[in-house]
Amino acid sequence: MNFMTSPGSNSISDERYENGDFRMVVFSVRTEDEVFADFRSAFKGVEKGYAEISFITSDLLWRILTGKRWDILTAMAGAGEMSIREVARKVGRDVKAVHGDITGLIKSGVVRRGESGKVIFPYDYFELRVSNRRAAA
Repeated sequence: MNFMTSPGSNSISDERYENGDFRMVVFSVRTEDEVFADFRSAFKGVEKGYAEISFITSDLLWRILTGKRWDILTAMAGAGEMSIREVARKVGRDVKAVHGDITGLIKSGVVRRGESGKVIFPYDYFELRVSNRRAAA
């Protein structure tokens, strides 16, 4: 398992987002045990109030969330469904290069295709939470 979504937070295709419950997503580096603890809490009715996409290692997080992909997510945040050409225009990059980055973000579960076939990052804003806590232990 390379990356996971946490419940109470869940994946971007979660219908809870569709109802407007999650405006923010947090990208984090967490162990499987930490993510599964969230699943157990969610089954007990405990919610975080935001979505979370967790990666097993910081290396994987940085491979998925490169600087140029971060720019793409910033441009897409809160914008609704967009064509790849529109995203490329907003970030000032070549359409083919942006297409490759968006394909990577779709494969990793960060971005998805909307009903119209355009792409969507269904959050208004996002945060990155990374700690060296485990490395220091």
